[in-house]
Amino acid sequence: MRIALFVTCLVDALFPDVGKATTSLLRRLGHEVVFPADQTCCGQMHVNTGYQRAALPLIKHHAEVFDPYDAIVAPSGSCVGSVRHQHSFVASRAGSRGLASRASSVASRTYELSEFLVDVLGVDDVGAYYPHRVTYHPTCHSLRMLRVGEKPLRLLRNVRGIDLVELPDADQCCGFGGTFAVKNADTSTAMLADKMRNVLSTRAEAVCAGDSSCLMHIGGGLSRLQTGTRTVHLAEILASVQ
Repeated sequence: MRIALFVTCLVDALFPDVGKATTSLLRRLGHEVVFPADQTCCGQMHVNTGYQRAALPLIKHHAEVFDPYDAIVAPSGSCVGSVRHQHSFVASRAGSRGLASRASSVASRTYELSEFLVDVLGVDDVGAYYPHRVTYHPTCHSLRMLRVGEKPLRLLRNVRGIDLVELPDADQCCGFGGTFAVKNADTSTAMLADKMRNVLSTRAEAVCAGDSSCLMHIGGGLSRLQTGTRTVHLAEILASVQ
């Protein structure tokens, strides 16, 4: 199976180790992973802020770049959610039936990392080793839009050495929400405070999630308070071996 890594803007620009971990993990499981160098922003930010027509060229480019591959995998529920639930809709609304059809085809082969491992590869034990106390935050898009459910936790529970502790009110948003955190800073900060309080109550060494955006938000707050609790992406834990 030829797998394309849809790395996402945030991973590409700020968290490259997450992309490297995703690639390393999939290759360790015996799959060819290709990084299409022409990939750009998928257009999620434009659509979410009301600029649907401005997103069309990005949606078209995304479909062209990823159409040749058997599967497209991203370490982000948010960006996969955009590809699955926005691309074809935006193209259809603009009257571009051809693009809508192509976008739907690409979307049907696009997966968030944990659902690809569990649902497509049929794997819930990837042979990882991570001897740390960890709590897991299910991000909003993965939980509510993609409905990945227990898949990330199934993978984490099979990691050797891990001490996985339940996060209180885990399903509550961390307050990031892309431009929501900028436009509604006070509300976002209050939501973040609740999330950090729950993370710290677990006495975990690290908080894990499947989206770098949420980890950036949570990690920024934890760092400013000098808590000593770090953030780690799901892919980084699953790529770790003894």
